[in-house]
Amino acid sequence: MKPIAKDKYIPLKPIIHPWIEKLLADKDLLADTVKQQCSPVNIQSVTPFAENIAEYKRVFEQYELKHKIFFARKANKCLTFAKAAAAAGEGVDTASHKELQQCLEAGIPGDQLILTAAIKNIPLIELAVEEHVTIIIDNMDEYDSLDSIVLANETTAKISLRIGGFTLDGKTLPTRFGFPLDEAYKLITEQIKKHPFLRFSGLHFHLNGYAIDQRVAAIAQSIKLIDDLAAAGISCEHLDIGGGYLVNYLAHKKEWEAFHQELKQAVLGQRPAITYQNDPLGMVLIDGKLHGEPTVYPYYNELPKAVFLEKILSSEDVSYGQPIHELIKARNIELRIEPGRSLLDQAGITVARVVFRKNDTEGNLLVGLEMNRTQMKSSSADFLLDPIHITHQSTELQEPVDGYLVGGYCLEQEFLLKRKIQFATYPKIGDLIIFPNTAGYMMHFFESQAHQFALANNVFCTADLQITKHDGD
Repeated sequence: MKPIAKDKYIPLKPIIHPWIEKLLADKDLLADTVKQQCSPVNIQSVTPFAENIAEYKRVFEQYELKHKIFFARKANKCLTFAKAAAAAGEGVDTASHKELQQCLEAGIPGDQLILTAAIKNIPLIELAVEEHVTIIIDNMDEYDSLDSIVLANETTAKISLRIGGFTLDGKTLPTRFGFPLDEAYKLITEQIKKHPFLRFSGLHFHLNGYAIDQRVAAIAQSIKLIDDLAAAGISCEHLDIGGGYLVNYLAHKKEWEAFHQELKQAVLGQRPAITYQNDPLGMVLIDGKLHGEPTVYPYYNELPKAVFLEKILSSEDVSYGQPIHELIKARNIELRIEPGRSLLDQAGITVARVVFRKNDTEGNLLVGLEMNRTQMKSSSADFLLDPIHITHQSTELQEPVDGYLVGGYCLEQEFLLKRKIQFATYPKIGDLIIFPNTAGYMMHFFESQAHQFALANNVFCTADLQITKHDGD
């Protein structure tokens, strides 16, 4: 890789969908939208959402597999996306009482919904039973609660069992969710099979991380359990392999590699910092040596979305000697997935207004935005995409400057991005900063109203650039 000048800014150019490019070209519309909706505002579109559903369906159809896509609603609270998934003939994965209730009130039938909530209290289970929603059972306490409800009401409930404890290369894949495979078999054959009101419909798992071999091993071991259940006279209608499908956010591999290289050099003191106060983004420096890797999402990757799914399905499991798609098709099982982030790829941007410029005690330019860091936050140590600076200043005055974006919370740590970014020119009050591709987890998952700040408004953009309010959180 060609050496980079020690003081040079490290770009991370995002992929931008055509609908976003068209919107960004209309500066007046952006400014009017922020003025009407206040800052920040989340502007979203269902067009990429529909395109992403279609990508997944093409893979399933390529292998002639029965399938169902359940949009993981927790990734974005806007009901518009849940309704779009249902309108496309797919389903919605709900993770709370409010998520489930809103979907039902929106007219989405119970058989297009599943309940995967990590905590399922009695009211939530009762609602799911009443509306004939498939319930994903994770532990015996959930099972006992459901058992008491259906017995008391003499009501039938359809359930799927969450399983875990898969092994790979002799090691167990760690998880806090699900029943071990042997316990699942025992529960299904000894209790659920004989239950007067519970109807077993399938198996479910969700793996953390993005390892293809782990997914393949988990599916193969699930199929072994399905075969064992079939031998006991119990049919499995579906296998749900969860979510966690990669998204590629960045346009250039070399930029991604350069960032990692330069970050490590900066933390080691071999070049100027590229993060605020030389934040190592999860790495640890001990006795002059770096340990670990940045705890960030793989923002550049070459197996995104449907390509990731196709790689799983085409992989061969050593215990069967067949590709995964053949194992599933031979058993006539409906394969289910629960994508969230990947269905929302390119479906939204967050726009915020510049309210101040200043320098900190070390001379760093700080640009204050009318938002807070929870409105641009996920589990990744930083959001590693270049934001876009929209200014009405004359192009003659424009000369790029580097600095940091800060938000409204009264904390030293209130940085919207830890990475130093480059502005089109010295920012002016009222300029706009656009964070691209934020619909999946970034805009809603951790948002907070501390300081009594209002939550961001959510609007949708039509193909002809009409801005409309969404229809409920």
